[in-house]
Amino acid sequence: MKFDIRDSARYEQFSRRTAIMGFGTASIFAGLASRMYFLQVIEGEQYRQMADDNRVNRRMVAPLRGRIFDRFGVELASNTQNLQVMLIAEDTNDINETLEDIAAVVPLSASRRQRIAREIKRKRKFVPVMIAENLTWEQFARINVRAPDLPGIVANIGDVRHYPFEGRLAHVLGYVARVSERDLQENDDPLLQLPGFRIGKSGLEKSLDLELRGSTGTSHVEVNAYGRVIRELDRKEGDAGRDLVLTLDMGLQNFIYDRLEGKSAAVVVMDVKNGDLLGLAATPAFDPNDFTRGLSQAKWDKLRTDDMDPLVNKTIAGQFAPGSTFKIISALAGLESGQIDPDHTVYCGGKMRLGNREFHCWKRHGHGAMNLRNAIKNSCNVYFFEMAKRLGISDYAEMGKRFGIGELHDIGIPGAREGLMPTGNWKQAFRDEAWVKGDTLNTSIGQGFLLVTPLHQAVMTARLASGGFAVKPRLIKSLGEMASELEAPESMGLTKKWVDLVREGMIAVVNEPGGTAFGKKLRGKGLSMAGKTGTVQVRRITREERAAGVTKNEDLPWRRRDHGWFVGFGPTEAPRYAISVLVEHGGGGSAAAAPIGRDVMREVLLRDPSSRPAYSPSLEASLASGPRSGREA
Repeated sequence: MKFDIRDSARYEQFSRRTAIMGFGTASIFAGLASRMYFLQVIEGEQYRQMADDNRVNRRMVAPLRGRIFDRFGVELASNTQNLQVMLIAEDTNDINETLEDIAAVVPLSASRRQRIAREIKRKRKFVPVMIAENLTWEQFARINVRAPDLPGIVANIGDVRHYPFEGRLAHVLGYVARVSERDLQENDDPLLQLPGFRIGKSGLEKSLDLELRGSTGTSHVEVNAYGRVIRELDRKEGDAGRDLVLTLDMGLQNFIYDRLEGKSAAVVVMDVKNGDLLGLAATPAFDPNDFTRGLSQAKWDKLRTDDMDPLVNKTIAGQFAPGSTFKIISALAGLESGQIDPDHTVYCGGKMRLGNREFHCWKRHGHGAMNLRNAIKNSCNVYFFEMAKRLGISDYAEMGKRFGIGELHDIGIPGAREGLMPTGNWKQAFRDEAWVKGDTLNTSIGQGFLLVTPLHQAVMTARLASGGFAVKPRLIKSLGEMASELEAPESMGLTKKWVDLVREGMIAVVNEPGGTAFGKKLRGKGLSMAGKTGTVQVRRITREERAAGVTKNEDLPWRRRDHGWFVGFGPTEAPRYAISVLVEHGGGGSAAAAPIGRDVMREVLLRDPSSRPAYSPSLEASLASGPRSGREA
């Protein structure tokens, strides 16, 4: 056989190609093997997790909101069952027909149907949409009975905030309501994304919302390729919000609220020793449960247009001139300045003249000769006008600020106002006018530019009753495991004999004939009270009206009637409680406010909250019971 060199060349060329192809193939398989090893071994855990994430969804579980108690363990805000009905669009053939069937049990307004339609369009077909909540048990039972004939309908039990005392604490607690679009823009907490979740909108519910809200739990559910839930794999409940204990005495709060019925009024009761607020009531009010469940337009319009302003918390946000109650401050300003001799007498003939203006006493023909004690007792304007001739506005302003006027008393409720203790600089800056002596005279009797809230008045009275210590108001007793610290009040640096003299004048107001609140004194063993009345004009009385006789409050339209004030403390020998009462457009302080002050002080002394334990056994047990479970939403 003859060897052909050309065959040898072809063979070598073939062998080289085969080797190259074999090497290339081996390289490819080696690359694939190494990649598979990298994916399955080195990064296997990561990809298994990613695969599980496609199969398992993590959902938030809403926590229960923290409860609120009074000082003795009475529950003021709780969580109660919320009976709901929801619709899964993919499970019903005709959504409109299903809604019609539901409407036969639960009325559905046109606006609600529009909201449901928007949510159905926005959400995936298998995601539940809230149809109605806060159902009655009868409605819930009827829906469950008819469930087989209502395709796509799911009856569910959730929870909702409940306020058992309704309007009696509305201004203190506030309310929770559904999350708005604005809330979502301002807060990125994922809890706010949950359907039906509610947050604090006013009162303590708003200021302490994060603490009361709690933290979310998680639920791991297995889903199919379309995201539909197959089963729950794991569940971790969220931490419930922290419980809140207030200094209020709900029994006293109920008494105050009932006593103020039908009036536009406010009452604050304060412990002179530690500043605890035992009562904090403003009327009229509103039912916070209406806002939690969803307020109708008709109810909202009624609240918004009511002349008595039920939406305003008058105890901390209602600003009024203090009237003659400010004479307490005026007397101390004169005594501490050294310009006033308490035994010096001033003759009151019913009016006095300053320049070309006349300044009138409330008693048309005057009180006659008055010293300081009797001027407080009889609330003589002319005596304090004469005093104001010797003093400057700085004397009144300095003393007013010592007693908390013009100061923001932050007790945890949003919307508190600081009032106004005017000065010459203030008037120049805000009114572009110079301070004149007539302004000082008006200030001396609590008129003019002065503004206070009922809380200011209670603080002022408590500081006087304490003997001149800067007691600060306190509403929050504890939040969760943190108790509110009590600080010993500092001395205000007042002269004791002057404080005692002013207190004696207040005792005479209530307990001696001729006092502006005489006849409202407390009767009974161990019951005693001191006080000061005040009347605030809301209209200008003309010279012609004074000559003909000032029109009585009861003959005027409600909006033109005077405001009535009363401040007081008791017992007189060892003061423990201070009180302030405002009756808006109620007439004179003696007739409108003092009787309320008397009745409330009697109730306080008879109840004597200081003699009862700080926490009742039931509250101790409740607070120690640990966190409660949340709910999935």
